[in-house]
Amino acid sequence: MKDFFIIPPSRVLSRAVQPLADYFSLPTLPLHIHEIVIMASFYHFVAVVISPLVSHIVFPGKYEALSPTKKLSWDVHVVSFIQSSLINILAIYVLFNDQEVKDMDLEERLWGYDGAAAMIQACAAGYFLWDLIMTASNVRVFGVGMLAHAICALLVYSIGFRPFVNYYSCNFILWELSSPFLNIHWFCDKLGATGGKVQLYNGFILIGTFFSCRLVWGTLNSYWVAKDILAGLNATPTVITALAAKEGAGVVLPASYAQTMIYVNENTTVPLWLASVYIAANLTLNSLNFYWFFKMIDAIRKRFDTPGEKVKAKEEIEAKDKTSVAKGATTALDGPTTELKMRPRRGTLLDGEEPEQPPPT
Repeated sequence: MKDFFIIPPSRVLSRAVQPLADYFSLPTLPLHIHEIVIMASFYHFVAVVISPLVSHIVFPGKYEALSPTKKLSWDVHVVSFIQSSLINILAIYVLFNDQEVKDMDLEERLWGYDGAAAMIQACAAGYFLWDLIMTASNVRVFGVGMLAHAICALLVYSIGFRPFVNYYSCNFILWELSSPFLNIHWFCDKLGATGGKVQLYNGFILIGTFFSCRLVWGTLNSYWVAKDILAGLNATPTVITALAAKEGAGVVLPASYAQTMIYVNENTTVPLWLASVYIAANLTLNSLNFYWFFKMIDAIRKRFDTPGEKVKAKEEIEAKDKTSVAKGATTALDGPTTELKMRPRRGTLLDGEEPEQPPPT
């Protein structure tokens, strides 16, 4: 399927990025650099203009009452909701309608190029480029885990412009099917709907989609892509062999190779460093998914604790605080004393407090 992005490639951008593409062996990057730049710019515009403006109109009291840090998180969640909804629709459309992707064999899955799949890859790279810039400039707000996620995600999707495992771009995008519900859960907290029916029903959908799309579907695709990569490790595509006069006699290639394998050359292979970097980044993303899943379940469960359970937890906390005070008490024999001032205890994720930044989008 051809690239159906509504804006055609920019010659200026393509020429500007060509030296970078040549240096890093990313021949399809100039074809899609405009999509990366446009999407990254669009998400930045949503974060700094659209979200503050619309939020101020629709939720004037709630949004204006937020601290600058919480407003930043709010705007980032708005971007995340829009991005995940949009990219999921596009990825599902390509998966169901792109026959070239459906028919790809092992070599095409490794080195093949498909315009529509590459467009999905570029749109995702545009978001993760914006996400990396936003996270790196506010790492104290979003944390090291989110920074690692942004780096690995951008790396994985950038490598695809070699092209490399272009086939899997839509498959991995479906991780994002849980993200709209994750953002709805976050907004329920900020809009005073914590523990309500909307958050409850959304929580069921969130856990179901997160588990099925990220842990089950994501792990399966990580296994399949690792299997394909290891099968092609240091291998040479058969199309290169067919071009050799002595060895190519009698070699019959699939007709689809004329379209999908156009960027294959004598240097095309899967070197050890590429396999290691891709698989390591993929494992990092999967590990974060499992970590965030259990954190997410605990956070959601705390939203729906019964009043008795909340009182019991509060009493346990107060009992621990009193014990700490008792251990620090002094007597007249110890000389002059001063009043012991206890620092307010800060809530944690285990107490049901929502972290500044939930699992990735």
